[in-house]
Amino acid sequence: MTTPMHSTPSEPTVAALGGGSLAARMRRLLLATRPAFAPASLAPVLVGSAWGLRAAGRFDWEPAVLALLATLCVHLGANVLNDVADDLSGADRGNEERIFPYTGGSRFIQNGVLTAREMTVLGAGLLGTAALLGAMLATLRGPGVIVFGLIGVALAVSYSLPRIQLVARGLGETAIAIAFGVLPVTGAAWLQSGRVDARSLLVSVPVGLWVAAILLMNEVPDRQADARAGKGTLVVRWGIPATRALYLALHGAACLAFVLAAVLRLIPWWSGLPALALLPAAWRAAGAIREPTDRVALARSIQTTLALQMAGSTLLLAAVLCATFVR
Repeated sequence: MTTPMHSTPSEPTVAALGGGSLAARMRRLLLATRPAFAPASLAPVLVGSAWGLRAAGRFDWEPAVLALLATLCVHLGANVLNDVADDLSGADRGNEERIFPYTGGSRFIQNGVLTAREMTVLGAGLLGTAALLGAMLATLRGPGVIVFGLIGVALAVSYSLPRIQLVARGLGETAIAIAFGVLPVTGAAWLQSGRVDARSLLVSVPVGLWVAAILLMNEVPDRQADARAGKGTLVVRWGIPATRALYLALHGAACLAFVLAAVLRLIPWWSGLPALALLPAAWRAAGAIREPTDRVALARSIQTTLALQMAGSTLLLAAVLCATFVR
């Protein structure tokens, strides 16, 4: 999911991605969605599906696969539409401090690989595909699926939609924590077990907080461009010291929720210990949130934050499966 500093890919160009063949066009469309970041939204569905298995004592593959695909389409569609919104506002066009491929958008519009209209059509098509998958899920599990789907799509779209643009109002982390943390975990669990309760909500909390930490860290190198464009992210609003404290608080709260789940015996009592081992890496990553900015250190911290989300989600998934199958 992350890319070592010495092999960071170059920005997309017409020379590298041009061509009129079907294969060339499909490659452009795929790369414009920033697929390398897809695991960040797939991991919550896996955790939720595992929890649903634990709660129900059985597992249905069909709704689980449909949920994975629908969540993936929402995530990739949101990525594309966010690029369009940030180009319209000037946040990406004027971003000279970006750290590609992590911040500053996909650069497909700015580098002329795809037009804003083509990106809009792509994003809308992905959300439409997610809606179709949701309709298929509704035939399997009833109209409750529509509620989960509408909330997820609404959050994904309003995150960057002009006039609403939750991220510009300092609400981006909250929206992302719900849309790509709490919602897919509890929704996937509901698809298997038919219920949402306090236990599934607790299991979803660490995943949502780890996802929010990714967004917060990614906003740090973009803060000057965002401020010039009037995009009031939390980093722009709160400044560097408070952002560093919030980043640590997110990781601390995620591990606390993980340990609480272990204390309550929702997962094995010992499974909270590996989660605590993530905190030193989070502390080191937070060290790059400072003035003056060190771009190399920030890139490494972004990579670390992505890895922490995947490692934490994997540990949680393993803990839930152990609670299910290991007696």
